[in-house]
Amino acid sequence: MSDLDQRMLLHDMADRINTVADHLPLTDQIQPDPALSEILDDEVRHLARLLGYLAGESAFRHRAATRYPHQPTATDRRTTLALARAAEPTGAALAALGAAVHQLGLLAHLAHLAHQQPGPARDRSIAATHQHLVDRLGDARTHLAHAAKQLRATADTQVTPAATVPRPPAASAAASRNR
Repeated sequence: MSDLDQRMLLHDMADRINTVADHLPLTDQIQPDPALSEILDDEVRHLARLLGYLAGESAFRHRAATRYPHQPTATDRRTTLALARAAEPTGAALAALGAAVHQLGLLAHLAHLAHQQPGPARDRSIAATHQHLVDRLGDARTHLAHAAKQLRATADTQVTPAATVPRPPAASAAASRNR
């Protein structure tokens, strides 16, 4: 895989991670309704696939480097490390989304109880659970932004071969052609 291909891979993974973050609602848009549960369902699945890809690609590259220790270039090693490093915040984002699913389930349960046990204690419980949901979605967005930033930083610091620029002819060569 060329250096350019590896840079493109890292940017593509960062874009995919950012897409998951972009699909999560912002703090002021979080409502405990079925639409949010559908969003969480979709994005948990997308993020789980991305985490699986990061783990699989890292494992594949690690095995290849072990079997053929003289073949990986410095760029190969940096790319492999970047993919492995991105797995941690991506996994943390997935865990935060799992916690958000839990909080959303609690809100649905509390809403059901609201019909049976109205009162200030229930209202405080609903408000606290909603805040936990908001916090977990915020955590997920933060982790995803961190993972994407790491991937982009590695991609942008990888050295690409400079294009060779033809040199102008020497003064003596130009003078001999004019004669």
